[in-house]
Amino acid sequence: MDQKQDVLRLPAEKLYAKELEALKENDKAERPAGWQLSPKAVLTFITGGKAGNTVITPKYIGNRRLVEMAIATLLTDRALLLIGEPGTAKSWLSENLTAAIHGDSSKVIQGTAGTSEEHVRYSWNYAMLLAQGPSEQALIRSPIFRAMESGGIARFEEISRCASEVQDALISILSEKTIAIPELNREAAADRGFSIIATANTRDRGVNEMSAALKRRFNIIVLPAPSSIETEIDIVRRRVGEISASYQLRSALPDEETVRKVVTIFRELRSGLTLDGKDKVKAPTGVISTAEAISLLTGSMALAGSFGDGRVSDEDVAAGLQGAIVKDEEKDRAAWKEYLENVMKKRGASWRSLYGACSEING
Repeated sequence: MDQKQDVLRLPAEKLYAKELEALKENDKAERPAGWQLSPKAVLTFITGGKAGNTVITPKYIGNRRLVEMAIATLLTDRALLLIGEPGTAKSWLSENLTAAIHGDSSKVIQGTAGTSEEHVRYSWNYAMLLAQGPSEQALIRSPIFRAMESGGIARFEEISRCASEVQDALISILSEKTIAIPELNREAAADRGFSIIATANTRDRGVNEMSAALKRRFNIIVLPAPSSIETEIDIVRRRVGEISASYQLRSALPDEETVRKVVTIFRELRSGLTLDGKDKVKAPTGVISTAEAISLLTGSMALAGSFGDGRVSDEDVAAGLQGAIVKDEEKDRAAWKEYLENVMKKRGASWRSLYGACSEING
């Protein structure tokens, strides 16, 4: 059976395996040590183009120079930190950079309040440890440890959500490029090509602020929110198409007008101002990001395919909007109702059906 039918989500290196193979075959430029593609071929994989007769789909739609800076950073001995608002494709860019450079994006640490120093360095198989003492066989290597041994890239998602002592465990690794294992009286040194790509949300900056010492070990690139509505519509349309294909949703893709309406609503609520700049809008407490818009439309397709006629309706979109915007029942419901009455209701016939569906659900 085809693997795409068995796996809920394929890693980037498998999802775009044909593109990577085409790039390898047509890549005549010099490749850095440990890299499977040259820097220019990596850039093509991320931003789109052609490799022979194969069309390379863009994975990141935004400032091309930022991608070039990210790739250039990974050519040096400094790690890369991608920061920005939720939904600015930090994790997506991190995964695809790793897939293009090393063909393995699986070495990941997901930063949470429960992430410990063992997740960064190593831990032990305690049954073996008790039976025979410290040994290579009992050693459980972290994703960073494994990336060091193979000269690969480890990804550290949401690094600012980890406690400061966990973050600081990275300082010696990034400085010395080694992990000390005193129990085995040895040090594990990184092979050439090793690096770390970390991500952090600007919304989480106050959770566990990164120390100045740790920040100095990273080249920091800020990924902005989509600058224009047309760019954001393009991003949403592309990602909804990719995700819905992998989920095999029995629904047609949302039409252009539906996507534009959702993106318009999200941009206005996010900025606190209507697109024409004439009216202020009360912003909800939750995150109204591009990623939320993609999730909303994908969910609307699931509704339409399972319980409708296979076409995304205003009722399907309204149900998703309610869940995406009203996170705090009291504050967000009032802000959403105010937007419906003061903005959406006044937009005329083309918005009337969506307004009615949203008003009915919001009560």
